[in-house]
Amino acid sequence: MTVTHEVRVYRSDENLPREDQLAYKLAQLATDPVEVLPEVEEMVINRIIDNASVAIASLNRGPIISARDQALTHAHSPNGSGATIFGVPATTKVSPEWAAWANGVAVRELDYHDTFLAAEYSHPGDNIPPILAVAQHTGRSGYDLIRGIATGYEVQVDLVKAICLHKHKIDHVAHIGPSAAAGIGTLLGLDTETIFQAIGQGLHTTTATRQSRKGEISTWKAHAPAFAGKMAVEAVDRAMRGQTSPVPIYEGEDGVIAWMLDGPDARYQVPLPAPGEPKRAILDTYTKEHSAEYQAQAWIDLARKLHKEHPELTDPQNVESIVLHTSHHTHYVIGSGANDPQKYDPSATRETLDHSIPYIFTVMLQDGQWDHLASYAPERAQRPDTVELWHKVTTAEDAEWTRRYHSKDSAEKAFGGRAEIKLTNGETLIEEIAVADAHPLGARPFARADYIKKFRTLAAGQVSEEEQDRFLTAVENLAQLGAGELDALNITASLDLQTGAKGIF
Repeated sequence: MTVTHEVRVYRSDENLPREDQLAYKLAQLATDPVEVLPEVEEMVINRIIDNASVAIASLNRGPIISARDQALTHAHSPNGSGATIFGVPATTKVSPEWAAWANGVAVRELDYHDTFLAAEYSHPGDNIPPILAVAQHTGRSGYDLIRGIATGYEVQVDLVKAICLHKHKIDHVAHIGPSAAAGIGTLLGLDTETIFQAIGQGLHTTTATRQSRKGEISTWKAHAPAFAGKMAVEAVDRAMRGQTSPVPIYEGEDGVIAWMLDGPDARYQVPLPAPGEPKRAILDTYTKEHSAEYQAQAWIDLARKLHKEHPELTDPQNVESIVLHTSHHTHYVIGSGANDPQKYDPSATRETLDHSIPYIFTVMLQDGQWDHLASYAPERAQRPDTVELWHKVTTAEDAEWTRRYHSKDSAEKAFGGRAEIKLTNGETLIEEIAVADAHPLGARPFARADYIKKFRTLAAGQVSEEEQDRFLTAVENLAQLGAGELDALNITASLDLQTGAKGIF
């Protein structure tokens, strides 16, 4: 059963009780001792595998090199055993907030892990690096980790269902601070008041603008969620030491809602599990088969289908125009509605191209396959016939696809649209797709075997087969890992890890 918590702004003289504040409700959710469902445990394991896959594939990319170099300069305190860094042997430990930072950047860099889209965008898997880092440092068990991750996903998804950030140009990572803090609180078995304070600090320190995802997209896109996870670890540490946060953080007259979101007259309906109700939210989320913004996943699958059935579409001389009729979000965030000239620029960064549905649709239409490296390579983006076809692709908002995007009915919620392709011979092709093939309602829903295949594909050449096998055995038996055994979830790379320019640390 779900209980809806109404959230609004209160004047200071109204003195909203702690128990009625959203942050406190989230803290109560985190301290609920309810057992984890078997299907939730299975999905937690799937997402740990998924995160490891995309992190390993990123080990020698610039942002990861920088974050890893920073983390390796921060030794852990004597209050714990430290946390591991993807690619680095588990014998090397760093302070947990810095492990969360390095691993969080590695997980997000390729934009290739799980997603949940509702009122706001999110990648709930961003919760795993900070929760895992604290679990390793504090010697927790696999069962403790599963419980913490289930809470992180629950809080993240519940906030994303109810509170839109991007409408006010606030980056979606503002939901990670509270969710990761709550997940760490569950992991450590903290009391409600401590988690309440940590959630408030986690939110207060992670609100930032969306310019990181607009125009020329920089390397900060990968760092932003890792920063939120790092702040969550530090917020929990401060709260455990008795330090307090702004109260009420959401509902205060000078709080987040009043001045950053919908304002003093706002009303939000946040759905939370009732006391004693299992945390199921991770089951509402979905991962990516392709390395691209989630709203591009279904379009990539449709382009793959068109490539097979209509090979003539690969030649720009045969195509007059391609219009992708889709949701408001897709049109304005990764489509031509964003009015970002960079989305049509052959010299644009990878971070920009993976947020350009005209580019992504064109390349898949021509190639019939998607590669996390080759599909974004400069020589691929700058191919003359690709550029010509790419500039014939536009998007348009369609009211029905927008409605389906926002639908609360999972059976009709959709992230695709309708492609209308006008050929130079006068013919018109019309095809549509609602969800990606890998979506739970798609043509080929992802299962454990698919997560393992993704892991082995991305780990090839980066990690030895013996190390791959060892990791998979450990993670598939996560609930049986005892206290202090979570270093087994780290992966040692077989390639040489690069280092970068020096900084202050």
